[in-house]
Amino acid sequence: MPPSYPLATSTKRRTPSCYQSRRALLATTLIVVIRYAITSRALFPGTEVQQQAALLRQTALWAANGIDIIQLREKDLPTAELAILARNILRTIEGTHTQLLINTRFDVAMAICAHGVHLTSTPGELNPLQLRHLYSKARLRQPLITVSCHSIAEVEQARSQHTDAILFAPVFEKSIAGQTIHAGIGLDRLREACAAAAPVPVYALGGVTPENTQACLEAGASGVAGIRLFHNPGI
Repeated sequence: MPPSYPLATSTKRRTPSCYQSRRALLATTLIVVIRYAITSRALFPGTEVQQQAALLRQTALWAANGIDIIQLREKDLPTAELAILARNILRTIEGTHTQLLINTRFDVAMAICAHGVHLTSTPGELNPLQLRHLYSKARLRQPLITVSCHSIAEVEQARSQHTDAILFAPVFEKSIAGQTIHAGIGLDRLREACAAAAPVPVYALGGVTPENTQACLEAGASGVAGIRLFHNPGI
């Protein structure tokens, strides 16, 4: 399990305003919460080289501000480029408690010794038990494994397969430029998912904001995850 850190902590280092607002959200009740950031270099302007450079700066800022887990989710990158980017992120976060997971590409994760892998619940895809077997055969340290789930049945399956944490989504409606991308399944379903997953921790994903994070925690979530939730466009 990854270490957990208070969302609101005291520090002498100057903290960007986007992180100050998130810390202030729970400042009155020092709540321990896992923060799980998911990458998307497409959110940064410029060429491919500029986008990757911005993403590295973003991951450095995340690590400096105590983000627990970074999921590298750049599915369109060729294998070699993905491995290079992942190695660069590992160097960037070295010496911090932040852990790097690779989205689905367990081969890249194993090759560069990332901290773990994020898997889907799609039928026929590699599951946590199978992945742990691969790591054992390769005599590698067991990985941190998270799994994305969209139903209670998927949550129960992930729990039975010894996953380390579950990303349950989409909790809230997601809108971009005023258009609804997907409807949220709501806090009641999140509460059911947390109960079904226990003792495996659940991280709320999908439309999560600083304003609704508290509600996710009250529903039983151990943390929050997102792409735009932790994105800093001015990096």
